[in-house]
Amino acid sequence: MLQEWLRGVQHLYHSVEWRPMEQPSSYADEQGPKHWPDSRFSHVMKLKQTALRAARRLWTDYILFVDSDTLLTNTQVLSDLIAENLTLVAPMLESRILYSNFWCGVTPEGYYRRTPEYIPIRKWKRQGSFAVPMVHSTYLLDLRRRGSQALAFHPPHPHYPYYVDDIMTFAFSAQQAGVQMYVCNKEHYGYFPVPLEQDQTLQEEEESFTHTLTEALIAFALEPSQYMHSVPKEAGKMGFDEIFLINLKRRSDRHERMLSTLAVLGISATLTEAVDGKALNSSELQAMGIDMLPGYKDPYSDRVLTRGEIGCFLSHYNIWRQVVQRELQQVLVLEDDVRFEPRFCRRLVTIMETVQRVGLEWDLIYLGRKRLQVKEPESRVKGVSNLVHPGYSYWTLGYVLSLDGAKKLMQAQSLNKMLPVDEFLPIMFNKHPKEEYLQYFERRDLRAFSVEPLLLFPTHYTGEPGYLSDTETSSIWDDEAVQTDWDRQGQTPA
Repeated sequence: MLQEWLRGVQHLYHSVEWRPMEQPSSYADEQGPKHWPDSRFSHVMKLKQTALRAARRLWTDYILFVDSDTLLTNTQVLSDLIAENLTLVAPMLESRILYSNFWCGVTPEGYYRRTPEYIPIRKWKRQGSFAVPMVHSTYLLDLRRRGSQALAFHPPHPHYPYYVDDIMTFAFSAQQAGVQMYVCNKEHYGYFPVPLEQDQTLQEEEESFTHTLTEALIAFALEPSQYMHSVPKEAGKMGFDEIFLINLKRRSDRHERMLSTLAVLGISATLTEAVDGKALNSSELQAMGIDMLPGYKDPYSDRVLTRGEIGCFLSHYNIWRQVVQRELQQVLVLEDDVRFEPRFCRRLVTIMETVQRVGLEWDLIYLGRKRLQVKEPESRVKGVSNLVHPGYSYWTLGYVLSLDGAKKLMQAQSLNKMLPVDEFLPIMFNKHPKEEYLQYFERRDLRAFSVEPLLLFPTHYTGEPGYLSDTETSSIWDDEAVQTDWDRQGQTPA
């Protein structure tokens, strides 16, 4: 497969060295596929040293080291690193936790040490290029500089005091050569998986990398090589009668990203075209019998209902109606701007199996939400370790819905007293703080629960680069001439 790839691209390179090696595929002293004995570390160090030696022999200006499980999503990463004009600089990589490819501190024994500087850099509170004692996984080395001549992976420096490890050996070599390592976080450059422990399985590694891939797909349309032949995952529904994916037709970017992500996860979903609230006119709203809940005001902007929020409500309403008409026993509803937590499928299946085993009667289960009463504790569900009784919550990113739950939502006859769908749901399980809203809905016995910890989060939060709201940036519900604040100012959300 690699030879096939080389035949197509080798003309782009100054030179190509082909060194196939079938052995060793394993090491005599390793205790499993995730165990790294000294022999494996030494092998990797020798490979990197060979690459470094070859680059020097060719008088190259730079060498870029990239581990094979790194997903670079910024096409400018190489030129950006060169522009930093540093001997050794790494692009900061993201993972599902605070873990990254740099250290801000090292213990006397050579281990990682958390320092106050780390989190502000990792979370982009401070941006720039920062001097650090360790970078790994992906970094650029400027071979034109005198200090780079003394850098080496193998053999280790004569005074190297720690255990055999390629990143620590190289960091010690840089320290002895007087070469300062830097990490650059001026942009978002890419992702990589969190390393697993020795006793973890290859299945867990696959799940970890799958999650890394879905995170990278949020920022970059990754395409598999045409020379990469693999058996695609058999898409399934995780035991649900149907999985609905809500998507606005004009948001083809989200459509493509979600289809790619679901394919990676092995999820088979039915695409459901969202109602575009911005396209609704007053006569259409009147014909559907839509009216706003008397006295409703957005708690943050103090504005009335928008057409975008009506479109969002109707998109979910149409799914509830389908569930009732088709008598679907349980379904999963997903919006198109979600990011999935690691092992999403396995964790959700386990929760639903537990719910069935203990005989829990439920109507709706949040998979992602925004808690609005965080100071009030939420009680856990007896017999189900990952479920809680939710309080007042926002968002309809993703939820599980039963047939009984859909019937209750439809029976509420909400079209002529409408408010945003994520305000409507807490009313239906009697947890909305505004009593004046509750009086319009006589039956508020929706049996709602929430997974904890959550399995879904939004791809972007308000104020982040790339955030765009299709519900809040539209005209108000009963007057096409009155725009919401962002539209009136001719802006999109930051």
